[in-house]
Amino acid sequence: MADQDKVTVRLSSLPETLLWNLYHRAYEARQPRTVLHDPMAIELVDRLDFPFEKTFGPPHPLLAQGQALRVRTFDAAVQSFLADHPTGTVVNLAEGLETQFWRIDNGRAHWLGVELPETAELRRALLPDTERRRTLAQSVLDLSWMDEVDTEGGVLLTAQGLLMYLRPPQVRELIAACAERFRGGALVFDAVPRWLSAGTQRGEKRPASGYRMPGMPWGLNAGELAKVRTAHPGVVDVRELHLPRGRGPYFGALTPVLYRLPALRNMRPTMTAIARFA
Repeated sequence: MADQDKVTVRLSSLPETLLWNLYHRAYEARQPRTVLHDPMAIELVDRLDFPFEKTFGPPHPLLAQGQALRVRTFDAAVQSFLADHPTGTVVNLAEGLETQFWRIDNGRAHWLGVELPETAELRRALLPDTERRRTLAQSVLDLSWMDEVDTEGGVLLTAQGLLMYLRPPQVRELIAACAERFRGGALVFDAVPRWLSAGTQRGEKRPASGYRMPGMPWGLNAGELAKVRTAHPGVVDVRELHLPRGRGPYFGALTPVLYRLPALRNMRPTMTAIARFA
């Protein structure tokens, strides 16, 4: 790609995590037996003028595959929603440079992204809005974004790589607001266990490259999912979504077993779940 086609990117600490996610997603997408077909992620990495390896170090194959399998878990939940609500609205809260739309869009649904202004500017530069897909530039905690959601065909919200960076009261308030406003809808989200949340806040958890990920104030163990229901009476069901089977010993054999062993469930670094609203 010619130099003039490159897009220079400079983001502050928290939004910069979207580049770590993109970097690893694209790495996995390049693998011969990839678990995630995502050519758009590869294209974005090639287009960005950003020192990925210098900043994040060489891609970690296990982390990259785990990231891709988590993405597929979100994809599957959205696809299930679209199968029942083909003209519904998918609201992606802080999706960064996620390329889910290009993987699973059905040609009829509406997609709304809510991003911090600096992230929204980058996303629009790389992935311009269209009639069915647009991005709002504001914090997800500024709940006025809810006024922009078309609820007629049904609503599914996703929060991928978001909630762990909020404070616990903010997480609770956001879930409660969604349950109150989008009755009959659902929220797909991921969480990190308490041990990982605590480690990031002490500055202990960082890749070998030395890159320091922002602290994650909100942690939730797999055995605590029922606590999400206490955020609002409208949260009527919360359940974990299992990763699809991957390749290799860990994701191909061990991970499926971990779901069946309560004592080890919280050892996993991430968990994906869906909360349904009455």
